[in-house]
Amino acid sequence: MRERALTTPSTFNTYQEHSMTRLSTANRIEFAFLFDIKDGNPNGDPDAGNSPRTDPETNQGLVSDVALKRKMRDYVAAARPNEPGYDIYIKVHSALHERRAPAWVGLDSKAKGKDKSSAIQQARQWMCQNYYDVRAFGAVMSVEDFNCGQVRGPLQVTFARSIDPIAELEQTIVRKAVERGDAEKQVAKDGQITGTMGRKSIVPYALYRCHVFFNPYFAADTGFSDDDLELAVAGLQGMFDLDRSANRGELAARRLVGFVHSSPLGNAPAAGLLERVRVSRSDPSRPPRNFSDYVITVDESNLQAGVSIANIL
Repeated sequence: MRERALTTPSTFNTYQEHSMTRLSTANRIEFAFLFDIKDGNPNGDPDAGNSPRTDPETNQGLVSDVALKRKMRDYVAAARPNEPGYDIYIKVHSALHERRAPAWVGLDSKAKGKDKSSAIQQARQWMCQNYYDVRAFGAVMSVEDFNCGQVRGPLQVTFARSIDPIAELEQTIVRKAVERGDAEKQVAKDGQITGTMGRKSIVPYALYRCHVFFNPYFAADTGFSDDDLELAVAGLQGMFDLDRSANRGELAARRLVGFVHSSPLGNAPAAGLLERVRVSRSDPSRPPRNFSDYVITVDESNLQAGVSIANIL
């Protein structure tokens, strides 16, 4: 896979200045990522009327990995528009077979016919080289139309879970405008529009945490470069700022801590390292309503040999 020049977006290209650790695709890395929401809905559940996702046993809020990767994809598309190698495979309102079709253009006719596995491998490589999200997150593309095989990406994102149970608030909203077919039903005798009533669910405040894992062996397979890694880190910091909506106006990245190993195999178990990032309430007697209601600490004592901490955000 070809290497691309380092051109990290200028907005976040100084994040390394806050850390003594340089991130590289030669090392295994685990990230702890914390973000919060205020008076909004970070990820609605379509099976529950678009209410905030929750764990029914603990009532903690959830944000799916799919939602987070969607925002990262959109960030990359905005940061590297029309730049070769940085197109996005999973796009909104796009047909996936049309995104795979170019991978088969120009392949040897013999490979297409007799040696199908060779053609699929070539198509797979083309997809990794041209689509950032394929070489970052992977993709299952082993389908009948333009089979491009399967890719396991070096960046794996977990579900995010809120630190504390969330208090879902359902608000009634009214639209004082009508469609033509509803006008007769909603216009009162005095000529005033009665309006259409609806419901809107919000979380007054919640701090969420997820983990992101980077595998250097999968990066070597997909051609994921140091430049790509820096772009992913920049995306984690800046993706919410490009995803504003009425329900996500106060969604913000708060902390990003990386545990960097000196070897691709790693120097310590990931679970124990991530447990070093601890979140507690400054005043447990009252419900949290701001980021300042939490205290976040990173335990750097007795750190295993070969592991360094990158306090990125």
